[in-house]
Parts: sequence; structure tokens; C-alpha cells
Amino acid sequence: MTEPQNPLSRLDWAKGDGLLPAIVQHALSGEVLMLGYMNAAALEATRQTGHVTFFSRSKQRLWTKGESSGHVLAVQSIRADCDADTLLVGALPHGPTCHTGTSSCFGTDVVPPLGFLGELDALVAQRHAERPEGSYTTRLFEGDIRRIAQKVGEEGVETALAAVVQGDEELLGEAADLIFHLIVALRARGLSLREVADVLSARHAARQ
Repeated sequence: MTEPQNPLSRLDWAKGDGLLPAIVQHALSGEVLMLGYMNAAALEATRQTGHVTFFSRSKQRLWTKGESSGHVLAVQSIRADCDADTLLVGALPHGPTCHTGTSSCFGTDVVPPLGFLGELDALVAQRHAERPEGSYTTRLFEGDIRRIAQKVGEEGVETALAAVVQGDEELLGEAADLIFHLIVALRARGLSLREVADVLSARHAARQ
């Protein structure tokens, strides 16, 4: 768990009578999962256990998300806003966040447009670690890296051809196949799509 920028030691607890709003965001997709409130003890429990813990205003006690359902939120980062009176928690959900069964308490359409790529990258990493039987991704990983590279090449050629001689639907389908197999190839080498994004970001920053 990281705590980038804005040190948490300077939080303005007095402004909210000892409570700060805490926005929980999916660490990979950027989806806003829920909003709760933390006091100093809840923040400390969150940092110590690695699971998002709030102060329940209705129960008047500390409450760890998922303590009954098991759908905990595994903390990846905590940061404060510029006024030090609101927290932003990056977390990985273990199951649906909302009691209604949805991934977010704000509905089903709050994932940023490109956010699914982060979730897909994480799913491929999980397949690489667990190797579930019957999974196409497992079969790819259990083959030779050359075979995975060959699939990337094949999908690249098919994408290029679709761009020239086929319609938009075909191009989108081939591009999706290419991106998936590229993620698999990266993971087979111990790399991730996030690291590719970091390279692109660094290149962009260097040109500013």
C-alpha cells in the first residue's frame, strides 16, 4: 500500500468533527466504488489491516467493508486531497462492493471508458498465477512463448488487413484479439499493460 503526495499526518480532522469522507476507487479500472467516512481510528485500522475500514455513523463503531459478506476492499493506496479534508482510497474489490450485488454503489455505468483494460490485465495475471483448467488463457501460458508471440503476430496482421479491406466491426474485433494476446505475451514475460502505459506516459511527458 502506498501513500503518494499529501501526507496523511496533516489531515484536517477538525473540519468534519473527527470524520473525513473517504472515496473508494477501483485501483485498476478507476471505477468509483463507494463513499464512506473515516475517523482517525478507522484510518489506522485501514492502514494496519490492508482492508478498507470506516466509522459507521449508524452503528457508531468501526466497520470493515465485507466483514459479514467477505467482499472486502484490499487497499492499494491512500491519498488526501489538496485541503487535507477528504481521502481517496485505491482498492481492489473481492466481490461486489454494493449490497445490491453491483460492483459500485453508484450503479453499473461508472467505469471509465478504458478502465476495463486494467481489469483485463489483472484477470490475465490471475490466470497466469492460477492456471484454471479449461481456460484458453491457461492453454496459451502452458505453451511456448514463441506460440504466444506467433498469435500476436497473426492478430497484428489480421488487424492491419481489417483496417484496409474490412468494415469497422471487423476491425474492432481484430483489434480486441490483438490487445488480448499482447497482454498475454507481456504477462508471459512478467510484464503488464500498466508498464506499457508508463512507457507511453513517460514519452509523452518528455515531449511536453
